[in-house]
Amino acid sequence: MDTTLSDPITEPLLGNTPQEEKSKIYEPITRSGFLDGTRQECLRWAHLLATFVAQSARNIANVLSEFGSWLARLFGCSASKSSQNGQTVPVNLSPLQEERLRLLRQRIDVPYDCSSVKHQDALKELWRLAYPNRQLPPLKSDLWKEMGWQNSDPSTDFRAGGFMSLENLIYFARNYPDSFHRLLHKSDGKRAEWEYPFAIGGVNISYMLVQMLDLQSGKMRTKAGVHFVQLLEDDDVAFDNLFCVAFQVLDSQWLARRASYMDFNEVLKSTRVQLEQELTIGGISRIQDIPSFRMLKS
Repeated sequence: MDTTLSDPITEPLLGNTPQEEKSKIYEPITRSGFLDGTRQECLRWAHLLATFVAQSARNIANVLSEFGSWLARLFGCSASKSSQNGQTVPVNLSPLQEERLRLLRQRIDVPYDCSSVKHQDALKELWRLAYPNRQLPPLKSDLWKEMGWQNSDPSTDFRAGGFMSLENLIYFARNYPDSFHRLLHKSDGKRAEWEYPFAIGGVNISYMLVQMLDLQSGKMRTKAGVHFVQLLEDDDVAFDNLFCVAFQVLDSQWLARRASYMDFNEVLKSTRVQLEQELTIGGISRIQDIPSFRMLKS
């Protein structure tokens, strides 16, 4: 705070009144001179007091400014380090949440193994759920391309999605069969000439969710991830439910954008943004609470 004070009054108390006129107004002048002298003394002390107050105010302001800067540096550095390290506020998880998170991370680390009978049976189960009235084809057949696999051997298409992406598709088919079949058969809206392949789309969604929730790093560095692990308290299949919602959101955005095959990655990115926003809404205690869940039809 800077206060500008004018100089003390230095003008003559009588001004420039001619000497010959002073005798005519002697008494008034004498009284006025006395009062003016008193006024000048008062003004001088008032000026000194004002100067003292102004200087004190400046000193106080400087102290407060320095204190504020110190606080800003203290908390600013702390926030900067947290941001640079990619860390968030530590999350206190219950034993149940810890265990379910551990099991989820174990699932993520399992690749699809074409030599595993369990994995082969899971792939066959997906076919039966997708086409209950059709004969099961061999594990290597061009018929698998009808489901949206890129190759006649689906085992070559899992890549980063791993075995869990197959489990996600099976969960979707079992728990939300109406939505699953609508998306599989592309029965909603006006579709593009070059559509996204259903099965490969599912594998990509699984992988996108793992990245979005930061499940592989071992640290909760994203807001969406922090909120998601809280949901594991009441839902041991929260990830599978989120997968189903994500698939429905992707298809809805696909139609809204009038997207075609080459737009898939952009639609997937916008799907991620929408899910990140919905997961961080206050009051969300389970996947069924996020706004997009209502688009699923069981």
